[in-house]
Amino acid sequence: MDVKAIVDVKPPTKTENQEVEGGLIPKVKGTGSVSNKDVFFRADKIDLKSLDVQLEKHLSRVWSRNIETQKPKEEWEIDLSKLDIRHVIANGAYGIVYRGAYDDQDVAVKLLDWGEDGIATTAETAALRASFRQEVAVWHKLDHPNVTKFVGASMGTSNLKIPSTNPSDGPNSLPSRACCVVVEYLPGGTLKQYLIRNRRKKLAFKVVIQLALDLSRGLSYLHSKKIVHRDVKTENMLLDIHRTLKIADFGVARVEAQNPRDMTGETGTLGYMAPEVLDGKPYNRRCDVYSFGICLWEIYCCDMPYPDLSFADVSSAVVRQNLRPEIPRCCPSTLSNIMRKCWDANAEKRPEMEEVVRMLEAIDTSKGGGMIPEDQSAGCFCFAPARGP
Repeated sequence: MDVKAIVDVKPPTKTENQEVEGGLIPKVKGTGSVSNKDVFFRADKIDLKSLDVQLEKHLSRVWSRNIETQKPKEEWEIDLSKLDIRHVIANGAYGIVYRGAYDDQDVAVKLLDWGEDGIATTAETAALRASFRQEVAVWHKLDHPNVTKFVGASMGTSNLKIPSTNPSDGPNSLPSRACCVVVEYLPGGTLKQYLIRNRRKKLAFKVVIQLALDLSRGLSYLHSKKIVHRDVKTENMLLDIHRTLKIADFGVARVEAQNPRDMTGETGTLGYMAPEVLDGKPYNRRCDVYSFGICLWEIYCCDMPYPDLSFADVSSAVVRQNLRPEIPRCCPSTLSNIMRKCWDANAEKRPEMEEVVRMLEAIDTSKGGGMIPEDQSAGCFCFAPARGP
């Protein structure tokens, strides 16, 4: 047997493998000047399963990089060299949001990291990215004063440097499969934060209607483009310096399916989710109408719906007991009727958002009607005392 060198190796671990062009080989200690081509390995001593897993990860990374570099640049793709990411402003279920600048414009940057957690399969990750690419192409064309302006996105951010929470660690870099979305930065914060600040003194009726109209017009526009937001809540609405409301966070938005049965599953936030969504039944854009009704109550009352119930209790009661927030007696019937119509248990009975816009536009705010009359400092006598600080 003409053997130049036989090396008895233990099963390789991740730290004992090295990448070479075309694949992975075990790193062998103590071989002196023996070259790779002169070395034979005992197959019974090599963990081939481990090598297969590592080789698959390696090829997946190479494949992902190659795919991104080969595809022509989309019109919505941003130039990452012009993007300056500064600091974290929010953490959500679908990614981290940073404040930054793009081409001298203040922006918010949302980073989405799919497929690097070892849980999602390659096929699942590919499906997520394909869906993201399809929907970004739709968002790019949206143009409405009550929808956060979309600046651009990137499907490959491995070269993007993000600031570390610990300055001594230096900047972080993202895996090759990460994506980022860049939108205009709005300094007024979220609608939720604004309502909390006004929890005790409440809002003038004309402000309630202005915010409600902004939200309803934005949703009506999205629905006209066949987009269902699916997570309408006051935390996902932003305010600019003029208190104009803009819909944000399209993390779970999707183009409405032709077949309603293609849209199922619990997507959204408990307390705002429509009964059909909570119950796992097919749904359509009217799930946003339901969520709007809850937001309308929240804007009027500057309070939280169901503050004393657990998530499980809310879910069960909304579906089985028709639980809804209690409307104050001082709420004008023109507004309370809109709330009730929007959160009707039967989705088909809920109005379209364009109809909601018309109903809100018809409300007369000149005589007040809010929780606090404009000429008084006292709150609405018919509502329970304010909870919280």
